[in-house]
Amino acid sequence: MEMTSRDKGRGVFICIEGIDGSGKTTAARRVVKALIEKGYDAVYTAEPSKGVFGNIVKKSILQGTKRFPKVLEAVVFAVDRLDHIENEIKPQLEAGRIMVCDRYLYSSIAYQGTSRRMLKWVREINKHAIKPDLAIYIDVPPEVMVDRIKRKKSVMETWETQKRAREAYLKQVREGQLEIVEGNVSKNEVAQAIGHLISDYLKKSYAN
Repeated sequence: MEMTSRDKGRGVFICIEGIDGSGKTTAARRVVKALIEKGYDAVYTAEPSKGVFGNIVKKSILQGTKRFPKVLEAVVFAVDRLDHIENEIKPQLEAGRIMVCDRYLYSSIAYQGTSRRMLKWVREINKHAIKPDLAIYIDVPPEVMVDRIKRKKSVMETWETQKRAREAYLKQVREGQLEIVEGNVSKNEVAQAIGHLISDYLKKSYAN
């Protein structure tokens, strides 16, 4: 993940991350709507993708009765990501659009890169992924996930899994890979905070 979309003179690639129940999907959709209202050509997308491999992830990995081995999870997510990049993200960026992606590589690092060896391997199998121009993490404690999610949709939605994922996300924040936003506030406040980060980036980006 060395070259960003801006390095190639294309559109802008933004991803929004967070544990389950953090409000990232709502925030991502609101941000896209706000960008469009300001006159930007913005598009919402998500992982797992809507493609063939994304459907496999949803039906076989996330909606199963128990978690698969993390190695297998990481491989399937990486395959879907590459398919997503080639068939949706790259074409939209080449058209000069702003892509706002709900989950991306940072999710694989948080949920499957749980040891030094696994982390190195997850990064290796995702080495062809485009680096986002801006990556944002919405932070909430796992207790919030328990309160917000009324019906379990994924085998990942357990307190222990989300606790470990949050720790991995916060490590990526400390490493400077993700910008952090407080998520234990209203939906409007989360969307506004993310909007400010994006606006600041776009001002600097288009100024150059």
